[in-house]
Amino acid sequence: MTRRSTSKRVAIVTATALVAVGTVAAGAAAAGPGWGEGKPGKKQIAALFDQWNRTLQTGDPEQVADLYASDAVLLPTVSNEVRADHAAIVDYFEHFLANKPVGKKIETHINVLDSNSVIDAGTYQFTLTDPETGEKSVVKARYTYAYEKRGGEWLIVNHHSSKMPEG
Repeated sequence: MTRRSTSKRVAIVTATALVAVGTVAAGAAAAGPGWGEGKPGKKQIAALFDQWNRTLQTGDPEQVADLYASDAVLLPTVSNEVRADHAAIVDYFEHFLANKPVGKKIETHINVLDSNSVIDAGTYQFTLTDPETGEKSVVKARYTYAYEKRGGEWLIVNHHSSKMPEG
């Protein structure tokens, strides 16, 4: 083997290694700050509810619905209708947001299933303001959020919320 062919091989191996390192670095950056490629932490998942609750404060039902996957199912707190598409989820939030809801988790249990699937279940409460009288009320409920990471973004794929039973 000549010195020239050895140099070419070294150059090819070096270039291949640089491409591989660059690809890994780009993939890690695309996953989002602090999220990486592995399983998310419970604090990161808890922050998804905080994002959802802040989005409620915008009063924009489209922004809230955008946190849900296109095939998500919403079983809402103050409606008997199952919402199984984007338009139906927007419709629910158009009515719910009129009460200026402010959510607060009371108890939460987060199960990280894998790097792309998480369940967050527990209890929460909403302070609602009657749009006509301004009177405030509190609704306590049980909840379950199922999240999936799709296209690098965490989306709600199933959200069940029901008022606490009397008793």
